[in-house]
Amino acid sequence: MPQQVAVVTGAGAGIGRATARTLARAGCDVALIGRDRARLDDAAAELAGLHIRTVVICADVADPDAIERAADDIESALGPITLWVNCAGASVTGQLVTLPADEIRRATEVTYLGTVYGTQAALTRMRRRGYGTVVNLDALALPRPLRSIESGARAAIRAFTESLRPEILHDGDRIHVALVHLPAINTPRFSWTRNHTGKRLRPSGPVYEPEIAAEAISRAAFGRHRDVWVGLSGVAGWLAGQFAPSLRDRRLSTHAYSGQLEKNAAESDAPDSLFEPVPGAYAAHGRFDAISRKAMPPLVTTTIRTAIGAAVLLAGGGAILAALRRRAHTPA
Repeated sequence: MPQQVAVVTGAGAGIGRATARTLARAGCDVALIGRDRARLDDAAAELAGLHIRTVVICADVADPDAIERAADDIESALGPITLWVNCAGASVTGQLVTLPADEIRRATEVTYLGTVYGTQAALTRMRRRGYGTVVNLDALALPRPLRSIESGARAAIRAFTESLRPEILHDGDRIHVALVHLPAINTPRFSWTRNHTGKRLRPSGPVYEPEIAAEAISRAAFGRHRDVWVGLSGVAGWLAGQFAPSLRDRRLSTHAYSGQLEKNAAESDAPDSLFEPVPGAYAAHGRFDAISRKAMPPLVTTTIRTAIGAAVLLAGGGAILAALRRRAHTPA
């Protein structure tokens, strides 16, 4: 096994920064890609005592040429890329009718196309050697109102990842593509998302620390899991969407707004990171340490989720059969 060379996009803050630390502690050399040079340098300085090599690359993941140049520079500095983790993302929050077209386009380009361009750059190089791992993120356990653009981008990432896997199998490469499904994570994103709601944003549902997301990413990569769900909320949301979609929609229409918005008004001049990075000493954590969960939740893999779904289907089918039998034996 060659020395692991890991690339992390969005590595200056949030999940990307926590992931860079986790992979460095696992012994990987780490390339950090992001837009804010000061934060990337600070993230690299955190890894200095771990006896691994690092390289810092300033690049916008929505620029495919920049990502291609970044990949070339990384392999020149560290060697063949063996792991690529697409953590970068951007979002705009608000009702769809209030969102400008350029903001919709930009958020989609960063989150979805940034993942596509990163994956493409990684696969181009990994296929020369026939091995490697790519990890993509599905950061919404349940699609929510006010976040339709991010929900759409994450759905596109899911479909993109699932379409890519048979391509790789067809060519016989030993390249693994994993998808990690995350609940709400306590990162700075709630402070710098483009916000059209008039209220300060907050995470809804169970909130976990970014180190937990990083651990799930590491396990997906090195355990070669196809899918990993952090906690049970994602499985519950999937089941609700499969078996009671109308009920789920009604509940979201009444509860999801208050769950995502604080009572306090948002600052009218608050900076956001949609088009340019927000300056400041942001790191992995956001401002919700007081409510975030520190303990590692259950990690549900594809095999476990399939078993859960099968059990639910069997139970539902059994209930239907029992009802039909009772009807058949009921006197007219």
